[in-house]
Amino acid sequence: MELKRNSHIIEISHLSKTFQSGKNKIEALCDINLKINKGEFVSIIGASGCGKSTLLRIIGGLDKEYKGKALFEGKPIVAPSRQRGFIFQDIRLLPWLTVEDNIKFSLPYKTPDIDDIVSKKLEIVNLKGFEKAYPKQLSGGMAQRVAIARALANQPKVLLLDEPFGALDAITKIKLQEEMLRIWENEKITMILVTHDIDEAVYLGNRVVVMTNRPGRIQKIHDITLANPRSRISYEFNIQKETIYKEFFGDVEVPFAYAI
Repeated sequence: MELKRNSHIIEISHLSKTFQSGKNKIEALCDINLKINKGEFVSIIGASGCGKSTLLRIIGGLDKEYKGKALFEGKPIVAPSRQRGFIFQDIRLLPWLTVEDNIKFSLPYKTPDIDDIVSKKLEIVNLKGFEKAYPKQLSGGMAQRVAIARALANQPKVLLLDEPFGALDAITKIKLQEEMLRIWENEKITMILVTHDIDEAVYLGNRVVVMTNRPGRIQKIHDITLANPRSRISYEFNIQKETIYKEFFGDVEVPFAYAI
């Protein structure tokens, strides 16, 4: 998919975030500057506690206590919005509702053509025929697909993914990563992924934002010059992965097929 440069949908300027813990102050983010173009898939990677999920929450409007600027389409982010959808690692389906009702629950009251919307989104995530199933009848991967369909139902301009595949087994995780790339290409939604998985960050991202340990700063931004569909065993993929690996661990020789 061809990206339109200089068309920023998200702009972060000199953003810093401090938490109060008892009598102590903990600096989570320090002077973050990041611009994300419409239609990009950006991966944000860093160690646990580096503030990457906090940054995502600020972009989503869930955290409003910070210094600096966070803009969506040129306007300050002051609250959550249906235009910025979230997908979490914790799937959060309501167990007493069917698949279709879980998706409908996320939509505004009296949404026109609601059944058609649900049907189309389930088709996108390859879950047609499971409309009447309950969450307990689904595998972990299927439940996460419902969560993706639920987020897409609101037709967001930006999809925020907070380690959405972290709790899944390796094979299901790979399959859903491939599905997410397909959805990104077809739906043309800007996607921002937070992860601690270098393999995942490179496989999905157009750019990979590497963050330092707390307080989280942007250490480097890597352009990922890989064509789609991507191959995890290609020379080019592993070279780019090794480059980012060295950002964390220094000049260490990395096996060709190494995945973290």
